[in-house]
Amino acid sequence: VQLVESGGGSVQAGGSLRLSCVASGYHLLCMAWFRQAPGKEREGVAAIDTDGDADYADSVKGRFTISKDNAKNTLYLEMNSLSPEDTAMYYCAAELSCTFPPSRSQDDYDNWGQGTQVTVS
Repeated sequence: VQLVESGGGSVQAGGSLRLSCVASGYHLLCMAWFRQAPGKEREGVAAIDTDGDADYADSVKGRFTISKDNAKNTLYLEMNSLSPEDTAMYYCAAELSCTFPPSRSQDDYDNWGQGTQVTVS
């Protein structure tokens, strides 16, 4: 399974970004976004299954939206009202088996992308 993220960049506080993650190799059931800031542990930001059920970290609820195009096997993360605290490397993760609600624990994912940097100033 190969996961390739894109869409990261630098943005001012209050701005928006949209991350994308294209998956190839398998039809994946559960996908998620994680982020890791320097000196901090990796955090599960949002997760989604093919039915559209999603789960969000409290820190991003109401600001971030995760979505998935099953036909394109592409995962998205729409990020609004960004703050400097959102600065991190963002990773896409995927797994064949799915929990309900979809998991935001990194231990439940075996497939990872290389990451895309998001910097908010």
